[in-house]
This record gives sequence, C-alpha cells and structure tokens, in this order.
Amino acid sequence: MIQNRPKTGRRSVLKALAAAPLAAMATLPATARAEDLLGQADLRGSLNASDLGMVAGSESDQSRKLQSMLDAASELNRPIFLPPGNYHVSNITLPANTRLMGIPGASRLIHAGGGHFIMTESASHVELSGLVFDGANRSVADYALAAVRISRTEHVVVDNCQFLGATAIGLQVDGSAGRIERNLISGAQGDCGLYALQNKGLAITGNEVSACSNGGILVHRYQDGEDGSMVTGNRIFNIGARNGGTGQWGNGINVFRAGSVMIANNHVSDCAFSAIRSNSGSNVQITGNTCLRSGETAIYSEFEFNGAVISNNIVDKATQGISITNFMQGGRMAVCSGNLVRNIHQNAPYVDKDHFFGVGISVEADTSVTGNVIEGAERFGMLLGWGPYLRDVVATSNVIRKCETGIYVTVVEGSGDTVIAENIISGTAKGAVVGYRWHEAVTGDMARDGSKFEHLAIERNRIS
Repeated sequence: MIQNRPKTGRRSVLKALAAAPLAAMATLPATARAEDLLGQADLRGSLNASDLGMVAGSESDQSRKLQSMLDAASELNRPIFLPPGNYHVSNITLPANTRLMGIPGASRLIHAGGGHFIMTESASHVELSGLVFDGANRSVADYALAAVRISRTEHVVVDNCQFLGATAIGLQVDGSAGRIERNLISGAQGDCGLYALQNKGLAITGNEVSACSNGGILVHRYQDGEDGSMVTGNRIFNIGARNGGTGQWGNGINVFRAGSVMIANNHVSDCAFSAIRSNSGSNVQITGNTCLRSGETAIYSEFEFNGAVISNNIVDKATQGISITNFMQGGRMAVCSGNLVRNIHQNAPYVDKDHFFGVGISVEADTSVTGNVIEGAERFGMLLGWGPYLRDVVATSNVIRKCETGIYVTVVEGSGDTVIAENIISGTAKGAVVGYRWHEAVTGDMARDGSKFEHLAIERNRIS
C-alpha cells in the first residue's frame, strides 16, 4: 500500500505550472543553451523543474517538491524537464499522466531512503526518459518490490534511463503495456534487473542488463496465458545466482508461464545458469541469439510448454547447448533448426547423477531437429529421448563433429517413432548413433550396423 504524503504547496505549484511559458527551456541561461539544444525537439513545451523549485545538487530531501510538481503537471497533462544534477527523493508516486524527462546520464534521482523510491499503482500514461535512478544501495519496503515499480499502466515508456544501486529488483513493470527500451540496468541485488510480470504485449528492446545478483530479464505470469512480450536486441551479461538452486536463478532471460513471447537477436553471456530459459512458455520463439559461456544449459524450453521454435542461435560454451525436454510434464512440440552449438563441456555448477551434461542438443517429443551444426560436445552431440519419453522426433540434415558419441537415442520400451537420417557425423570415438537405456549403452553403432528396434529408422547417414 502506498504511503500517504503531505500535499502542501500543490495549489501554488499548479498555479505556477499554468502560468509557465510553453517553452520553459528558452529561459535557461546562455551557458546551458547548447545542452538545451541537444534535446530541443523532445523538450519543447516541457516545464523546467528548476524554475518550479527543484534545486540541482542540493543534499536536502526534495520529495515533497517533486511530488507536488508531478501531481500538478498530471492535471495539466504537461511534461516536466529535470535539469542535470542530483536530486534526493523518496516515496514518489507517479500520477495518472506522468512525463518526466532529463539529460541522459546527468539528471539523477537518488533514493533518500525509507518506504519506496519511485512507483505507480495505476496510471494512464507514464513516460520516463533520460533519467538516472540511483537506489544508493538503500533498501525499499517489502511492498515496493523494486527500486522503480510501474503497475497497471495503460501505456508505459521507459527510454534511455539508467537503474543503478538497487538493493531489490532494478525495474519492475506489471499489468501494463508499452515499451522498455535503450536502458541500462546494472548491479540489481534482488531477483533480477528487469521484472516484467503479467503484462499485455510489452516490448523490451535494446537494453543493457549486467552484474545482477540473480537474474537479467524475467517475463512471468501467475498462470499460463497469452503474454506477447517481445525481448529483442538486448545485451545481458554477468548474471549471478546468489539465491542458489539448480536453475531457478542465474538466467539472462527467463520466461515463466508466459505464452507467445518472442526472444530474438539478444547477446547473452556469462550467466550462472542459462542464457535463455523458458519454463512452461508455449509458442515461444527463441531466434537469432548469441549465447556465450553459460554455466549450465544455454537455451532451455522445459516443463509444460506446448510449442517452441528455437532457430539460428549461436551457443558457445555451456554444459548443455539446447534442451527441449520434460515430456513427462507435458513439454512437447518444437522446431530446432539452423543452430550452431559448440564447446559443450561437463563442468556443471551442481551434481546431478540422474542426467547427462556435455550434450549439444536434447529433445524428447513431437520435434523436428534439422540443419544444426554441433561441434565439440564432450558426451553426446544429440540426445534423443530419456527412458520411455521419446515420441515423433525427426533428426535430419545435421552436422555433428568431434563429439564423444554422435547421437544418443533411447531404446527403452514405450519409446515412440524416431527418424535419424541424412546426417553427417564425424570424429565420434564411441559411435555415431548408439542406443541407450537411461545411462547404459546397450547397442553398438546403429549408424553402421543398423537398428533392430521398430520405433527407429536410421538411414542414409554419412559416418567418418
């Protein structure tokens, strides 16, 4: 629940705003004119916060001044320009129509401590541009959840801002629609840098998220449902997993129960667990991403998903390259094509005696695996099925090189139809295609000797 605050001075601020010239920036001194011209097109018609009582560089708490100004500007539907400098504030609630802008990297709001920093509970339009939100490593109350939290907003735009020094989540957007673009989020000590929860087609584009304690960008819903968020063109790196676990934390991009999410053309590196992890995300598209040095599985589509396209990604260094699994929990239906997967090792961040590490691509049900190149997987280039969990899989036209075993395929009773055909498999010390019962190899090289299992069609593979 938002804390109440005094409204002292609001009427006087409203009068000042109404009387302010439409081009408030024209009143700036000549020494500031060049800086003004940098943003003249965006700031035309805005109201200058310094003309209305805000003092750049003051060490005093200016929360009441900023809140009164925002409330009054909201009624007039006018934007506010915050000149360069430091402004110490706390417990700011953004009103229904908020347009607050500054000079990127220079207009700095610093958390003064106590309660929340910046948030809104319900709004029509919230636009934050060119601002630095510095949490100053001060804690926020439990109800706040994040340093900056925007909830139930019809249209939100957060552009070219910085979110630093957050002891909780850096930026949270929930129940809203709009754009989060070109921002820098760094050092968030909470669950993630950017938390997008239960939104309505949010665009998360061109952001840099780094050095966060537990996660980069999270797109979540309370229950399975259409979300439609687009996570594109972001750079995410150095993501930890301070909360522990075996993959719940430590992911660059994480989807949970959110349907029809597009994750495209991101550069994700040095994450404690996955670069991209989709849990119960149906109709997810994971395309054109670069995933480097993942601590566990680089790209994951797991648990109760129904439909995934994973294509044209580059994966370099991980304990598993791409994993499309959990048919036992209903995970099914995928296309895995055109990916480059290399340097897959077994140095996992935890011990798991039940499953393999060092696997290039793993799939289980209703999946086409075509046109991928896998090189340097320490155990298996591909792993098809696990126990009886294999159904309607096609693995064709792939190149598998320098792996200990080319393709693992389950031959446990109850396994479904599988075609392994027209692949090039070379440099595999323990065979090109080998049948397994869970951990145990129970056949020779079926690519050379043929298959005696009715569910397998192994043909026209080139082995060397």
